[in-house]
Amino acid sequence: MAKTIVPIGPYHPLQEEPEFFTLTVEGEKIAAVDVSVGYNHRGIEKLSEMKTFDQSTFVIERICGICSTSHPYAYTRAVEDIIPVEVPDRAKYIRTIIAEGERIHSHLLWLGLAGHFLGYNTVFMWAWKLREEILDVMEILSGNRNNYAMFKPGGVRRDIKSGDIPGVIRKIDSIVPTLEMLKKAVMDDPVLHARTKGVGILTKEEAKGYSALGPTARASGVARDVRKDAPYGAYDKVEWKMIVTQNGDVFDKVLLRVLEMLESAKIMKACLSNLPQGDIDLRLKDIPPGEGIGCAEAPRGEVFHYVRSDGTNRPARHKVRAPTFMNLPTYKSTIVGETISDATIILAAIDPCYCCTERVAVRNVKGKKLYNGEDLVRLSQEKTEKIRKSMK
Repeated sequence: MAKTIVPIGPYHPLQEEPEFFTLTVEGEKIAAVDVSVGYNHRGIEKLSEMKTFDQSTFVIERICGICSTSHPYAYTRAVEDIIPVEVPDRAKYIRTIIAEGERIHSHLLWLGLAGHFLGYNTVFMWAWKLREEILDVMEILSGNRNNYAMFKPGGVRRDIKSGDIPGVIRKIDSIVPTLEMLKKAVMDDPVLHARTKGVGILTKEEAKGYSALGPTARASGVARDVRKDAPYGAYDKVEWKMIVTQNGDVFDKVLLRVLEMLESAKIMKACLSNLPQGDIDLRLKDIPPGEGIGCAEAPRGEVFHYVRSDGTNRPARHKVRAPTFMNLPTYKSTIVGETISDATIILAAIDPCYCCTERVAVRNVKGKKLYNGEDLVRLSQEKTEKIRKSMK
């Protein structure tokens, strides 16, 4: 049978961010997939090195609007690892509350989009309506619905007012019944089962081979979660369960995220109910020379930051590894052999965040550097000018 190329992207209605997938198909079946990156590179790591350690936290929040706590969490832990110091217990609890609120709103965003990809817009509307409720909670706690600006090296910027806690707990309690309804819909709906069960399977062995992270790995039976494996914040101080399923298909990835939201609500309530008294900030002044690493379990999996200090007031080097960087290659296993109609939901099943992942790619020839920073700026300006002239 003749092979045909089907492009998806770099701009596509069912992709929230630009990325280019080239599908090689035989009839309706996908025979191969190739992924081209580099459409969304913004130079965040380099920008961070131009800011103070405190200012960099705000830059890092902008890596991803949906992971706007996960990246600062890993970054601040990396800076604290250089010294090293332990943040106050109250700050640990507040960090955990914000991180789990973000997990709920991120999973709801994904669940709604997954329903949209499947043409199941009732799920889309229910999930996004519920997401507004958790965003209201985040606004009460931080003053912001996204990009919370709560984290800083040494602690958090804002305390949680004791008078707000009862109302926040009531609001979380009001969210749980709808989450239970969504769980029942996922478990019982035959249409959802038909479109997702047995589709885009990533086996346990393949998940380990690709070093998959987060729900992508846990849906394939790999019990990997930084919150359990190397506890931080208040995760070892409250009771919660790591959700692991075994089938590795799109259905298990949907179900796992719904069950994780219920655990996140449980974590938030426990932290709010047992919030310790004390300081929220170490008020760090100087960062000594050295290296530090920090990680956090983002909604998509482990996010990892490396920071090097040369003793000045800004990072000498800052390196970020996002979970999608590890999960993207799993497409080689999950999409081959499936039909074109299932391609978009399989691509979406890892909950990709391309703006977290993107890096500029420069090919080396015999180990020689082809371009320096000034060359890249010059090439960009020349191309912009060429486009401008062509539009006249």
